[in-house]
Amino acid sequence: MRDPRMEAFVQQVRAQTDILAVVQGYVPLKRKGGRYWGCCPFHNEKTASFSVVPADGFFYCFGCHAGGDAFKFISLIEHITWFEAVKRQAEQLGIPLPAEKRDPREEARLRELDDLRKVNALARDFFHNCLTMTHYGAAGRAYLAGRGITEAAIERCGIGFAPDAWAKLSDAFRKRGIPEHLLVTAGLAVKRERGGGVYDRFRNRVIIPIADERGRIVGFGGRALEGAMPKYLNTAETPVFNKRKLLYGLDRAHRAIASEGCAIVVEGYMDAIAAWEAGVANVVATLGTSFTEGHAALLLRRAPRIVFCYDSDAAGQEATLRALAAVRGRAAEVRVLLLPDGKDPDEYVRTHGAEAFRALVATAVPVPAFRLRHVRTHMADGVEGQNAALQAMLPVLAELDAVARGAYVRQTAAELFLDEGVVADALRKFLQRGGAEPAAPADLQRPVLRQADDAVRRAGRELLAAAWHTPDLLTEILSFIPRTDFPDELIGGILGAMAEHLQAGGALDADFIAEQPTAARDELMRTLAEEGRTDASYRGALATLRRAYLTAALARHTRRAEAMMQEGKAAYIDELNEVKKIQDEISRENLNE
Repeated sequence: MRDPRMEAFVQQVRAQTDILAVVQGYVPLKRKGGRYWGCCPFHNEKTASFSVVPADGFFYCFGCHAGGDAFKFISLIEHITWFEAVKRQAEQLGIPLPAEKRDPREEARLRELDDLRKVNALARDFFHNCLTMTHYGAAGRAYLAGRGITEAAIERCGIGFAPDAWAKLSDAFRKRGIPEHLLVTAGLAVKRERGGGVYDRFRNRVIIPIADERGRIVGFGGRALEGAMPKYLNTAETPVFNKRKLLYGLDRAHRAIASEGCAIVVEGYMDAIAAWEAGVANVVATLGTSFTEGHAALLLRRAPRIVFCYDSDAAGQEATLRALAAVRGRAAEVRVLLLPDGKDPDEYVRTHGAEAFRALVATAVPVPAFRLRHVRTHMADGVEGQNAALQAMLPVLAELDAVARGAYVRQTAAELFLDEGVVADALRKFLQRGGAEPAAPADLQRPVLRQADDAVRRAGRELLAAAWHTPDLLTEILSFIPRTDFPDELIGGILGAMAEHLQAGGALDADFIAEQPTAARDELMRTLAEEGRTDASYRGALATLRRAYLTAALARHTRRAEAMMQEGKAAYIDELNEVKKIQDEISRENLNE
């Protein structure tokens, strides 16, 4: 059931929102006529194809086909939901959110989540002050200096230190009136098994604050000093901290990931921090756990390409294989970065710098090449080793498209010292036994897609634009080309929806666009973002669609006449008369061209 108060709230925010001001806060734009143009923030491009139409209140990119109103833009650029974008814009405009009635249990749950984030923010400040302002942090400062982490980086990342004491944080927070149960729920303290009370979870560790996508502190990672175990200790799972759904640094890296069209995934916090400080911004790290499908979903909402850059040791390579399994079958371009000399990303960046690291990222190898290299490295001697290695490669080869498969069959044969025919025959038998079907080529999986743009679709856009700016033309259009038989079903559906909306007393505006199904909404925005339409182009488009309608009608009535003749029905005469009428009209149209 719709809430009238919320609808009125959204309309108020929409009415006071200037889409041009919103977009220009992120994208440099230049005016051309009644539109503003710039390079799209949602995919890489050098020639501006991103357009803002202030008069109609929407944006559209002719390259990646992203489009929508100001709320849609905010949701895409900030990676938040549509309604979160509305609320964020309302905050900017000083418009209060209507009071909402909630179930008492839901109210209590939301209060708990808010309390947990607040206590985590306080804990971040506590740890940071301990590192930077007290003698307790001396060991932490020495460790960070040894890792090349500067004071500026410590400030930017909010790094802190947990004192080497049982209850420094717990005692300090208790004195501030923060209840022990909240510290335990937040994963900052642990209940004592005997005697009651709590003790700190993090002790004598460098502390890395972990934020969610919106930058809210939800947990911590602690790096042990003096050889203590475990080496890294994360916050235990809480209502706001689930390491299988969080990536370290995504809150600060998401714009760079979207801009670069690529996310670089590393294993550790220090790897990510070193990359950021060297100027490589599109880097995130897993939180001491394997890369999951949840992580993949977070990244693929922002970019089509993922590069895994794990440590070069055996553990790092095994972690890479597990990560690749998490993205298997997804529409993504996945590559693996192989670091030389057994270095980890942190060490490589500090030694060689950002430019060398970026150059190395460009050399990241496709998944099949990495798998082949891994299989070859671990191949045992002799015929049995060759056979085992080949069996390991068959599922990899089976997932490739025909072109890539041929190339990798040759490479596999060369690397495993086998005849190419042996590999090809083994693969054929593997597929016959039910092996994987070929995957679509990576280039066909990118989100910058070609949309239907034949002559009929282009003519349809001409009619849409004309009807949008001059609604009276709808009557003419739908009398020339019946909606039920419109040559382009999508365009016909939009024109029909426009006619119904106007008959109900509505207006053709941004609200109408927002209410349309996704395909119709995208087509309308693309249409209205295009320029250069004239009365002559409208008349030409109307003629094009009328001919397409007549051609389809001619074929339809011809088939009906033939079927009726075969069935002995006298009504075939009526169908033939209709065929003759359509043929005559097509002939007249051709003569008038």
